[in-house]
Amino acid sequence: FRRWANSVLKKYVIQGYAINEKRLQALERTVDIQTKMLASTLEVEESDILKAVTSYTDALMLLDQYDHQSLKKPVGNRPIYKITYEECKKMVSHMEDSFKSDVFGVEKENGKVEGILAAVYQSVFGGDVYPSLEEKAANLLYFMIKDHPYADGCKRIAASLFLEFLARNNALYRDDNKIISDGALVAITLMIAESRPEEKDIMVNLVMNFLTM
Repeated sequence: FRRWANSVLKKYVIQGYAINEKRLQALERTVDIQTKMLASTLEVEESDILKAVTSYTDALMLLDQYDHQSLKKPVGNRPIYKITYEECKKMVSHMEDSFKSDVFGVEKENGKVEGILAAVYQSVFGGDVYPSLEEKAANLLYFMIKDHPYADGCKRIAASLFLEFLARNNALYRDDNKIISDGALVAITLMIAESRPEEKDIMVNLVMNFLTM
């Protein structure tokens, strides 16, 4: 499973920085071949090769950090919207028609969902523990999946709340494109579900990096 999820995530990262075929070839060969030799071989300008390398730098750094479990936490942006328990209940209610189950969206314990939201918005010494909207979104997704607050549908509800939170913060789209693809969302959701507790920071940082690339 992890091999599949990794392949989906890597494909998503690379596609996010896609360039034409000649420039991609240039990038793949810059490790061992000098820029001038590449320009001659591929019949492209040296400036195009350098531009290709620059365009891919963030994507390749993210892949390297993920492989070595050294993902950095990006700064992120200030949130403009705060999700509430009542809004969560309303959204889950709207989802019930799409998923036929007597236990879909049924809370296991009173106060558990409210506790998750409180954790996302917790503060210490007068400041938010998770200050940026990206960090709040990532932790909302993580807690809703890992804490299993519902009898059925935790992953579906978690992903939906995650998207709703981003949309309300005007962060779901960038330049009219989804900030995170459907495939990447599925892969990340499943990776979080399968992850070990000690991998929480890695999972959260991975989500944050996708949202800020």
